Amino acid sequence: MQLFINTPGTYLHVKDELFEVRFTKEGKEEKHQIAAHKVTSIILPKAAALSTDAIHLALRFNIDIIIVKNDGHPVGRFWHSKLGSTTKIRKAQLETSLNTEAVIWTKKWVIKKIENQAEFIHDLIKHRQPQADYLKEQEEKIKTQAVSIAALQGEKVPDIADKVRGLEGTAGRIYFETLSQVIPASYGFSGRSSRPAKDPFNAFLNYAYGILYSRVERALILAGVDPYLGFLHRDDYNQLSMVYDFIEPYRTHAETAVFRLFSSKKVNQTHTDEITNGFSLNTEGKKLIVEKFIDYLDNETIRYNGRNLTRMHGMQLDAHQFANSLIGKESTNTDMNDPVTF
Repeated sequence: MQLFINTPGTYLHVKDELFEVRFTKEGKEEKHQIAAHKVTSIILPKAAALSTDAIHLALRFNIDIIIVKNDGHPVGRFWHSKLGSTTKIRKAQLETSLNTEAVIWTKKWVIKKIENQAEFIHDLIKHRQPQADYLKEQEEKIKTQAVSIAALQGEKVPDIADKVRGLEGTAGRIYFETLSQVIPASYGFSGRSSRPAKDPFNAFLNYAYGILYSRVERALILAGVDPYLGFLHRDDYNQLSMVYDFIEPYRTHAETAVFRLFSSKKVNQTHTDEITNGFSLNTEGKKLIVEKFIDYLDNETIRYNGRNLTRMHGMQLDAHQFANSLIGKESTNTDMNDPVTF
């Protein structure tokens, strides 16, 4: 399971070789104990407290501890000091970043992202017949950007980087413009905004992306890939460039989970707080998106590359396949479980 700590003031420590989560609810202290072998990762906000014995127990059981900002984006993690994979993968990753193979991977990831956006719009048509012509037109516009990227030629990523970013940005603008036309107008969503989120939809989406970033980084680390050594995104100081590259095809996972909540009108004023020039999720909002998004990633089964898999399992397999393609080996499997939120 993934253990999410969302309640401010929560204290996580160890008692009798078990994780104990301690927090106050409605003036009463509550305690919950969880066996370490049942936990795969722990996600904590800045307002929670963590004991060193809890860190030590997590490291013993290879449990990932992630510290996140208020918007859900990871700022750091505790991870075992051993790499857990061969350094040969990282050497091959560096070599690949400097040759034509990086161009192929970069185009593949961005094209798949745009194709997923087009597919998302296409799936909206069956339930929105009055808007069918508009949605079909927008779908074709998005697909055109993917075709243009596929046609780009270059020996190294810098040869095509600016054009890829431009076409990707155009697809994104069309995509979110289209979503703004089908999301209930009462939510005030008119397009993508990040920091701060200008409306509740963007606040939920930002938090879902934060969850996805931490999941992608973990998938890459487990596969032996260096999350800092990217192909398209620049290798700036402390930038998770490969996370930003690899995440692209999976962004629609976050968008779909959030869209479901808004299209079914499950979100209301109790889930967000107004801040300066925008909105942020409160405890109830975070609980809602965490439960729904993790269920979408870890419990729903889809047909993926000829197999029945969860979306997270598919993402992990993709990370292994990417890593092993660098050194010419077959990929391995990994298992996922359910979250517990406090």
